[in-house]
Amino acid sequence: MNNDLLTKLGDSLEGELYFDDTMKVLYATDASAYREMPTAVSIPKTEEDIKKLIEFAKLHKSSLIPRTAGTSLAGQVVGNGIVMDVSKYFDQILEVNEEEAWVRCHPGVVRDVLNINLAKHGLYYGPETSTANRAMVGGMVGNNSCGANSIVYGSARENLLELRGFLSDGSEVVFKDLSLDEFGKKCISKGLEGKIYRNINDLLANESNAEEIVKEYPKPEIPRRNTGYALDMLLRTEPFGGTEPFNFCKLIAGSEGTLMMITELKLKLHPLPPKEKALVCVHFESIDESLRANLVGLEFKPTASELIDHFILNCTKENIEQQKNRFFVEGEPGAILVIEISSHSEEERDQRVKALIDALKSKELGYHYPVLYGSDMSKIWALRKAGLGLLSNIPGDAKPAPVIEDTAVDVEDLPDYIADFNKKLSEYELSCVHYAHAGTGELHLRPILNLKTKEGNEMFHTIADEIAKLVKKYKGSLSGEHGDGRLRGEFIPFMIGEKNYGMLEQVKNCWDEEHIFNPNKIVNTPSMNSSLRYSPGQRTQELDTALDFTASQGYVRMAEMCNGSGDCRKTHWSGGAMCPSYMATKDEKHTTRARANIIREVLTHDFENPFADKRIEEVFDLCLSCKACKKECPSNVDVAKLKAEYLYQKYKQNGASLRTKSFAYVNAINKLMQPLAPLYNFTIKNSLISPLVKSVMGVAQKRSLPEIAKKSLDKWYKQNVGRLNEGKKKKVYLFCDEFTNYNEPKVGVDSIELLVRLGYTVEIIPHEESGRTFISKGILDKAKEIASKNVSIFSGLVSENSPLIGVEPSAILTFRDEYVSLLRGDEQAKAKKLAKYTFTIEEFLWHEHKAGKITSQDFSDKHGKVKVHVHCYQKALSSQHYTKELLSIPENVNAELIASGCCGMAGSFGYEKEHFEVSMGIGELVLFPSVRNADSETMIAAAGTSCRHQIKDGANRGSLHPASILLDFVNE
Repeated sequence: MNNDLLTKLGDSLEGELYFDDTMKVLYATDASAYREMPTAVSIPKTEEDIKKLIEFAKLHKSSLIPRTAGTSLAGQVVGNGIVMDVSKYFDQILEVNEEEAWVRCHPGVVRDVLNINLAKHGLYYGPETSTANRAMVGGMVGNNSCGANSIVYGSARENLLELRGFLSDGSEVVFKDLSLDEFGKKCISKGLEGKIYRNINDLLANESNAEEIVKEYPKPEIPRRNTGYALDMLLRTEPFGGTEPFNFCKLIAGSEGTLMMITELKLKLHPLPPKEKALVCVHFESIDESLRANLVGLEFKPTASELIDHFILNCTKENIEQQKNRFFVEGEPGAILVIEISSHSEEERDQRVKALIDALKSKELGYHYPVLYGSDMSKIWALRKAGLGLLSNIPGDAKPAPVIEDTAVDVEDLPDYIADFNKKLSEYELSCVHYAHAGTGELHLRPILNLKTKEGNEMFHTIADEIAKLVKKYKGSLSGEHGDGRLRGEFIPFMIGEKNYGMLEQVKNCWDEEHIFNPNKIVNTPSMNSSLRYSPGQRTQELDTALDFTASQGYVRMAEMCNGSGDCRKTHWSGGAMCPSYMATKDEKHTTRARANIIREVLTHDFENPFADKRIEEVFDLCLSCKACKKECPSNVDVAKLKAEYLYQKYKQNGASLRTKSFAYVNAINKLMQPLAPLYNFTIKNSLISPLVKSVMGVAQKRSLPEIAKKSLDKWYKQNVGRLNEGKKKKVYLFCDEFTNYNEPKVGVDSIELLVRLGYTVEIIPHEESGRTFISKGILDKAKEIASKNVSIFSGLVSENSPLIGVEPSAILTFRDEYVSLLRGDEQAKAKKLAKYTFTIEEFLWHEHKAGKITSQDFSDKHGKVKVHVHCYQKALSSQHYTKELLSIPENVNAELIASGCCGMAGSFGYEKEHFEVSMGIGELVLFPSVRNADSETMIAAAGTSCRHQIKDGANRGSLHPASILLDFVNE
């Protein structure tokens, strides 16, 4: 399309319109296997914007593709028109009616955020997808999403009362329950609205049509069915002899944005779920055994019955976030069935749990029956919900493919269906992943295929065709909750018959004559193995990298591990740290997914000079290298690692800027300036000179600069070493990092004094800086040199009985993470061994406490309150609970975690003038308000020097390292 036309359109909108290559690439995919470049990306801000987009699409024969979080698994939001992303501005909860139990809201409201806000009213929105912490209610209605608890709450369709939005002619409509009289009046009304009512009346009042729908549509007993448009649901309404009021909402739910543009939804609410819950996590030898047990479990009216197979369980072994969530697993089960029992009383709950287990044992189903309560339940649900992302962790090009993962049958048929299913796959020598909603007859099933090969591409279609026939045999639904999209639309005529499919075409043509709303979905869908992310015969670029990408089989394949599930689009309401720049901006461009998408796109098509591509630079610009994605991304796409390698490759070609080098070599600068510390500190604080210094350095004028101490930690240690070697407990080596040494030596002194008072011998030996600044700035050759020297220095000394500990998380955890990746061969083996005995001071003291070597008796009984902010690297590579629990050892200290993600500083990021506003915006999400709201007696704990600096600049309050706080409580 002519760019001048798009420019003119963009100028007329209050929101944004993009048609640059970067944004088009970012919206060319969703969480499915599909890729199609859009014409443009619009971010409408008002309803008037949406009307203008509809008018433009009609006038210029284009199309609109509605999108919220972009987590669709069947390619629903992939297309060559104008993507209309309503997630940024259409995100308000408009009205809550407690008495009538409904909420009115925009389509861009995140499902979990909605429930957080509804909880204070004692209300709850039922449907819960595994993507609920970023999935939005508009997208849930578009797909007719269900989720794990649909046994109780049903699908989005059953919880949709009313819709408001625009038809394809730009007219505004409201759909809600209608009486027979109101339906009749609608049928004789004017305009497109009257036309669509007459169309549906003509179709469904026809007895022959009605018989065909009943005959060919999936069994009504199947609660999850999304095949085509829901004509079968409308057939049960009063105008056509049914008992329910007519409501077009039933048709819109599951229509995938092909019929109207939604601007508001009115949703049915429920009372808050029963508080007394338990999860019976039954272990089985096989999938078949688990499905037979599922039928027994359903007799006890569970609120969920979810399957996890051995493929997913094996993936959790290597996932940092999920390792801790598999604590209940015994042996090597072929499958685990998670059955949730809910009740309003503990007694009734426990009785039902016991009866369930007894029934399973009596039928000799299962071999282990752990029951989880309280906070442990969230761990297994997190593990189950991570299933989709975890599957992408399988190294190499062959991945579990989203081809037949949404089939649903009558739950009574499920064991036989899955047996037939696996028999069919075995004919093609394929294996399959099984997980999800056993309780409602739908398992997510993914055969492992290599879609980069011609054979894999053809098998993608062959398996879809074979399983469509099998699903029809059981009169099931090819789509249970993920929708038809590009993936299953091709098979709708076969699944419901040509006559019924013809009716779907009539509906689409009546509602949207020019097919401007999300074309080629549900009707006129092209072949399901076309427009895939990976082309048959596609070559994967192999790169010579400074960092070790062996585990993912290369740099490109690490990016390809991102399947688009959008976990990085969580808001700060949901907790966690990924992805801070998205949380602050709400722009897709600044998600972890965006960075992986651009790398995959560029390096797939540019083999000559890929790292010179400006698109990569664009998406990495606001990456804070916080490492949250290394832990929280279920696919473990470590974007900080990808960014460091990108910068290294870029600087190899073009060299690094003076500012980049200044930040990287800050330790050398501090060492040089340390003898002149008073003069240096005067200079950076002086109101006349400081602005000039900041301007030259490219530092934000509102940002304060760190001072240099008059005496370094290293010098203090040398002056006091004689009294530090008398501990009766084990000896520890303290890593004297570059930040603590010159900028905040008091933190190091407090840490040493604390260790000594607790009975430990502390030794600092000559060593190199951590190399953290060189890694974050991509100067990896220098970082490798430092890593090599430090590993050589410490390898012969550090052991279980004489560990290496550090006080600055970003520095000491470099030993655990990047050193292993920077080195190779014997040096890498030494680095891995050294990493096992390297700890933050909080980790070390917590382990000593658990071993009984540190107790509350070591501390005074004075009272104290602490709010704890934990450094991103500790969250990603360690655990935030070490700090909280350590500070809680003194009996009268009340330590409370701040539910913050990244502080926003991230080393040099928060200093850089172009990043300052985003840096402070991240802090304002949770951290700054929490600190400001703390009373003056409450201490603020923050282990990271950057975090403490950010809290000072953003909340105008001092904070302390946890070691400094503990020192104040330790006995003399």
